[in-house]
Amino acid sequence: MKLYKLSNGIILHHNHANYLIQIDWDTLINRDGLYGYLNEIASELPVLTEAMATAHLSESLLAPIGKQEVWAAGVTYLRSREARMEESADSGAADLYDKVYAAERPELFFKALPHRVAAHNQQVYIRRDSSWNVPEPEMTLFINSKGNIQGYTIGNDMSSRSIEGENALYLPQAKIYERSAALGPCLYIPEEPVSLETSIKMNISRNSNKVYSDETTIGRMKRTFPELAGFLYRECDFPNGSFLMTGTCLVPGNDFTLQQGDVVSISIDHIGTLVNTISYKPQ
Repeated sequence: MKLYKLSNGIILHHNHANYLIQIDWDTLINRDGLYGYLNEIASELPVLTEAMATAHLSESLLAPIGKQEVWAAGVTYLRSREARMEESADSGAADLYDKVYAAERPELFFKALPHRVAAHNQQVYIRRDSSWNVPEPEMTLFINSKGNIQGYTIGNDMSSRSIEGENALYLPQAKIYERSAALGPCLYIPEEPVSLETSIKMNISRNSNKVYSDETTIGRMKRTFPELAGFLYRECDFPNGSFLMTGTCLVPGNDFTLQQGDVVSISIDHIGTLVNTISYKPQ
């Protein structure tokens, strides 16, 4: 089932029907057994026609985040390791990424507070002081305050590769800035954990022409989702839960950089498609 966060409520899409939930987002999602709870309450909720649900979603769809922090994992796929080593070759830091890929401890870093997160069909930003910018499509976990994975969404972890490549210590500047993350279009809550065969696809269009297209499966990831969640929650408390982007395997070639007006579409099986337009932060 899917939860869509609106400015005036929450839509639950379940068994080909749409239900309207009037409850605080954080209170709703931060619980164990979220799938079972939603299944139980569905029959008691107001039913929306498909036309009504479509109207609500087109007018007031928000990113599926409330008071949660967004974190991210890096170098969880072999292709990501290779890309980071390539971008850092001149700085002498390439070995860092090779070592973290093979290490027991994963790379985890803070990504965004809720006010810096873009929703579906909103703009994400690229930095003016970066010459090499890419989107990173990522399966993103929702983990509740007890450290249990309850749902999934699509994440776009925007990255300034020229800044990170200049010096690995510049990672926060390469990753954390206004509209440097997008989540959506919904929070997907399955009865069972997602399959390793789940496909992730990314398309980038420029002036209505496709300039990049590729896909992969989450089964190519070196780490497991419970492993990443466990490391994140070892010494951190998240009273409202957290979102964790789990890394990317889809990396455009070294001759590609995003431009203003590009459209990035990321699709993940069963969740949907997250679409964002590239822009600069207004001055």
